[in-house]
Amino acid sequence: METMAVKRNRINIEVTPSTEPETDRNDPARKDAAVMPLARLIGRQIAREQFERKLTAERKAQRHLRS
Repeated sequence: METMAVKRNRINIEVTPSTEPETDRNDPARKDAAVMPLARLIGRQIAREQFERKLTAERKAQRHLRS
C-alpha cells in the first residue's frame, strides 16, 4: 500500500502602508502587476490538483487490471 505525504505550502503576505500618491495606486498597470502573480499561483494549484486526480485514476485503473 502506497502512502503520499501531503505538502502544504504557505505564502506570507505583508501589508505595508503606501507612501505613494493615490493616483499612482489606481494605475491599471500596477494592479495587473499585483494580480498576475496571484493568478499564476492559483493556476498552478489547479493544475497540481488535476494532475493528482489523474494519477489517482490511473493507479485505480492499474489495480483493477491486476485483480
